Amino acid sequence: MFERFTKDARTVVKEAFAHAEGGRAQTVEPEHLLLALLDRDGSRASFALAALGLAERREPVRQALAEARRRAGLTRADADALAELGIDVSQIVARVEEAHGVGAMSGDRKDAHRWSGRRPSFSRGAKDVLERSLRIALAHRDRHIGDEHLLLALTVLPGVAAEVLADQGVTYASVTRVLYGEGEAKAG
Repeated sequence: MFERFTKDARTVVKEAFAHAEGGRAQTVEPEHLLLALLDRDGSRASFALAALGLAERREPVRQALAEARRRAGLTRADADALAELGIDVSQIVARVEEAHGVGAMSGDRKDAHRWSGRRPSFSRGAKDVLERSLRIALAHRDRHIGDEHLLLALTVLPGVAAEVLADQGVTYASVTRVLYGEGEAKAG
């Protein structure tokens, strides 16, 4: 499948690995793909994000992703569902961090003993993003998988990345409108 990726999409995947390695993560998650997309300039995805105003709001996105990592990758919807069962996720995070240090549930601690030094592999969620990006490219009759297809896949698959993007007004519909028409701005 990677032979169908554009240079921009390959760069996003490469940078997602760098984000995962930098955080000493064992797997590349969809959130790492989103962080890599936020770092891009001059691509179709960066155009769409800029057109939707996210270029100026990158830091709140990074902070929201970091907060989700502190919750061990739980979305707010997950935390709300647990709260209905009487489980306070923020209280659990506080207790774990009190006992084991800040970031203990995220795996982002620099002294984490489980870091093997090996290159991270794709998580099931990241694989789902890559597979969905192929389907989206085919649906739009695009010959190659670009970073814009990765962005679109992140908006439709449930999880932290989609939740954080939606909070910023970046949805499948809004990205599609910018990239494929029916708006003033259209990526070329």
